[in-house]
Amino acid sequence: MQSTNLKELTFRGMFLGALITVLFTASNVYLGLKVGMTFASSIPAAVISMAVLKFFKDSSILENNMVQTQASSAGTLSSVIFVLPGLLMMGYWQDFPFWQTMLICAAGGTLGVLFTIPLRRAMVVNSDLPYPEGVAAAEILKAGNNSDADSGVKDIAYGGIFASVVAFLTNGLRLMADGASAWFTGPGGKAIFQIPMGFSLALLGAGYLIGIVGGIAILLGTFFAWGLAVPFFTMSGDMPTDGTIVSYAMSMWKTKVRFIGVGTIGIAAIWTLLILMKPMVQGMVHSFRMLKGTQGASEHRIDIDLSPKTMIYILIAAVALIVVSLHHFIAAAPISPELALLLVVVCTFLAVFIGFFVAAASGYMAGLVGSSSSPISGIGIISVIVISLVLFSIGNASGLFETADGQKFLTALTLFTASIVLTTATISNDNLQDLKTGLLVEATPWRQQVALIIGCFVGALVIAPVLEILYHAYGFTGALPRPDMDLSQALSAPQATLMTTISQGIFSNKLEWTYILTGVGLGAVLIIIDSFLKKMSNKAFALPVLAVGIGIYLPPSINMPVVTGAFLAWLINRHITKYAARSGDKDVNKRAERFGTLFAAGLIVGESLMGVVLAFIIAASVTSGGSEAPLALNLENWGTIGEVLGLVVFIAGVTIFTLRVLRAKKSA
Repeated sequence: MQSTNLKELTFRGMFLGALITVLFTASNVYLGLKVGMTFASSIPAAVISMAVLKFFKDSSILENNMVQTQASSAGTLSSVIFVLPGLLMMGYWQDFPFWQTMLICAAGGTLGVLFTIPLRRAMVVNSDLPYPEGVAAAEILKAGNNSDADSGVKDIAYGGIFASVVAFLTNGLRLMADGASAWFTGPGGKAIFQIPMGFSLALLGAGYLIGIVGGIAILLGTFFAWGLAVPFFTMSGDMPTDGTIVSYAMSMWKTKVRFIGVGTIGIAAIWTLLILMKPMVQGMVHSFRMLKGTQGASEHRIDIDLSPKTMIYILIAAVALIVVSLHHFIAAAPISPELALLLVVVCTFLAVFIGFFVAAASGYMAGLVGSSSSPISGIGIISVIVISLVLFSIGNASGLFETADGQKFLTALTLFTASIVLTTATISNDNLQDLKTGLLVEATPWRQQVALIIGCFVGALVIAPVLEILYHAYGFTGALPRPDMDLSQALSAPQATLMTTISQGIFSNKLEWTYILTGVGLGAVLIIIDSFLKKMSNKAFALPVLAVGIGIYLPPSINMPVVTGAFLAWLINRHITKYAARSGDKDVNKRAERFGTLFAAGLIVGESLMGVVLAFIIAASVTSGGSEAPLALNLENWGTIGEVLGLVVFIAGVTIFTLRVLRAKKSA
């Protein structure tokens, strides 16, 4: 590829990248708070970039790559929502301070870029890691460079418009239900079972991207929770006289079964890190060699990273931003200046040291299974536990535990510090994926690294105001800004709830260890089964333990559309593979994968952006003294009809999705 004289890092590209980053960051913040997932934005960003920049005659594949590199930060930096809302859930914050939120996102994200630069040669150039999303993004860029990219934009647009209209009818007009469940009791009338279903098109798209292996694992976790655990606990207990089977079953799930999911998620994350220990150590050794200037004297454009000197300057600036944000956070607490200084130093060290440690692991996991499938929440759990234990010892020594306010402050500081670690982990997860794309299209690494740092700052500017709007419009589970809000519309923020529960449990010695250890035991058994399956099938079959834990932990109405999307992907892929064998069309699988990926991304973006738009409308209504559901039609006796309509539209969505992908057979 003759790319020496092509435009690459341009102002128009960075401006377009910033606009896409704003849109996708808002979408991911909403999606992550609602269901605990975010989507990888590289591929849809690449398609949008190609569609816009094709109007400029001198645009190139390298310029498009820079746009997707910058915009990809939207999918990953948004993961700070897996921790930060916990500060409102525990009542420490009443809103999201703009500057503090922005600084930790920007500084943590920048560290994530820096820590993975030394790993590029070891993990990208000289590695056989597959980097599925990085390779897919490169294929999209190459295809768009050689042909018209309109079809890809249409898939995103059609998916986005369809999902946003459905979301408006469901969450705006309240004309359709977003899920339905059948509840019944077993023999004897005590064991309570639920057959759930959710109608979210965004989750259908997310499940399609996750694939059948992850889908089966989530289904297994859901079955364990609602086919075994909840029936067992409801059968062995006594339902309150004023309770219903629904409220009783949900209370058993929330207070007992979810903690089994916590244990399963935790052991899965620790096991993953243990497996990756060797490449992590190798990556760190390589990093120190790089910083000593022993990277070699290659001057080829596609092999030039940011210089070690530049990296050190940026590192100092990022650490300084972390110190400023931590000092501002700690200064608000009624503690002595000496203790405040100690906590600033300790938390800065923890954020940077743990961030560096997990950067290699996150990058390796991204290379192995893709950014979307990496157990980032598991890294968050481990970070919260490590930081909690360190601050626990400081709290004991300083007497902070003598007051409830001191205990609350240390819990909040744990979450604040862990959020910095998580932004570092997620961006390092994304950076190596982008560098793989760059390697395949012959981009300049240092320019990609600059673009991603810019993306971190743009995303950081967006996250705080979007969080603020969503909080005041919908509220979070366990943190409602106003009394009498509609609990059914509250965003569940599952990871933030989990992190808050763990940190509060450690500091108060009230963690539900019995159920957590049960989950650890279950996870250990599943790890053995997973290892056996991989060995016997030469890695053709697997049982992702983290996904099983997520199936136990998340509400079933969220899990089921994800599982539906995963099975839809499997059925379509089977059909396309058989067609390819009959017709001899070797490229039909790639076309189908592309159409499916882009339409799924459109569904996710459409529903998520409509959620953000409705949040603005609700916030405007509430602040002016109006209703919290200003657009709702409030139809009488509409419950069952709304559920039937929701199901019909969901089935229509599955049908439309299938037809959009199967047209790959006609696009030869």
